[in-house]
Amino acid sequence: MKTFTEVIEYLFARLPMFTRDGASAINPDVDKTLLFCQHLGNPQHKFKSIHIAGTNGKGSSSHMTASILAAAGLKTGLYTSPHLVDFRERIRIDGQMIPQQWVVDFVNANREFIEDIKPSFFEVTVAMAFAFFAEEQVDIAVIEVGLGGRLDSTNIILPELCLITNIGMDHMNILGDTIQEIAGEKAGIIKPGVPVIVSEKQEEIVSVFVDKAAAGDSPLTFAEDVYAVRQSERKLTGMDVAVEDVKTKECHVWHLDLAGSYQRKNIVGVLCVVDSLREMGYTLTEEQVRYGLSHVQQATGLRGRWETLSTNPWVICDTGHNEDGIKAVVRNLTTLNFHRLHIVMGAMKDKDLAHILPQLPKHAHYYFGAPDMPRAMSAAELTEQAASFDLQGNPYPSVEDAYQAALKAYKEGDLIFIGGSTFVVAEVLTNHS
Repeated sequence: MKTFTEVIEYLFARLPMFTRDGASAINPDVDKTLLFCQHLGNPQHKFKSIHIAGTNGKGSSSHMTASILAAAGLKTGLYTSPHLVDFRERIRIDGQMIPQQWVVDFVNANREFIEDIKPSFFEVTVAMAFAFFAEEQVDIAVIEVGLGGRLDSTNIILPELCLITNIGMDHMNILGDTIQEIAGEKAGIIKPGVPVIVSEKQEEIVSVFVDKAAAGDSPLTFAEDVYAVRQSERKLTGMDVAVEDVKTKECHVWHLDLAGSYQRKNIVGVLCVVDSLREMGYTLTEEQVRYGLSHVQQATGLRGRWETLSTNPWVICDTGHNEDGIKAVVRNLTTLNFHRLHIVMGAMKDKDLAHILPQLPKHAHYYFGAPDMPRAMSAAELTEQAASFDLQGNPYPSVEDAYQAALKAYKEGDLIFIGGSTFVVAEVLTNHS
């Protein structure tokens, strides 16, 4: 295979993908990832890392952490998933995506082995990222868990520290039916002796983390015991967040270039990561932390987190796609002034819509479209389910058709919101980037 396009089409077509195929694409252990990495000379042992899991917030927290580390002059790898527009978004160093030619060479060099062990798309991507970070000799890499934690392909690293953001009800068909079971899967990234930070202290699952950390003698910090967000204020360029040190009562105002109100939960975990790294001997000045937090999008290429796509027409998108994510979206919407609200949305068949649809505003007009993948729920079915919760709208043949219909109905002073699924946002960004 000579071109990047050929290689990506090969990976997409040949390998099982969770985004396309759902739970059937997930291998229920890390065996194939370990096998692949052994074949590559165990690159996962050749760089330092930070491991980040959680239901919501792990992507934003990963990007914030990577931005701070890069601002401190460290050569910083960043592995995240899924991608929105370009496969290479998943693997970056100092914000720069992995070169197309590196991807081509990697797949060609390992094609026979890939066809022999038949890994999933995600397993190949994780091995590729680890090999790239090792070859490029990064100082440190921020590794975002794909799904869960305990059995996730990324869970073969021995990180400097772990961060677990928020635990919510998502992917119950894979991770468990209760928040305790889901927390147990996320806590699976905790390693013996490795410090772990939990961003949000949720009383019903505190014991899950306490017990897991105690079993491996892993130092455990609940970020909310260290820092308290006192207030936040939306700005044109993002958001100012006032954070108080619980012990000293000293307060700092941090500017984030990410505007979603849910970043209030994420910032306390990220600040604890900074503290922990300083204790390990990393030099991270306040000025570097400030720069990192205020230049996340520029430094890492993060997109789709309460992102304003245009101001006339006024269009905002967000990748929140589970109960907690949608609640955060609705909270953000209530802070804005507009005449009419147009919502372009789609969903996956395996989403628990009974917990998501009741959160959505009934006064909006909905434009339902199915992302172009087998896992997507049909627009007709989504329209029918939405109607049972008094959400009124129409089905469209595609996400793009739904978006165009919203644009046509738009009048000055209105707001168009795009969301419900990462893949809805991805299609709009792909078509209009």
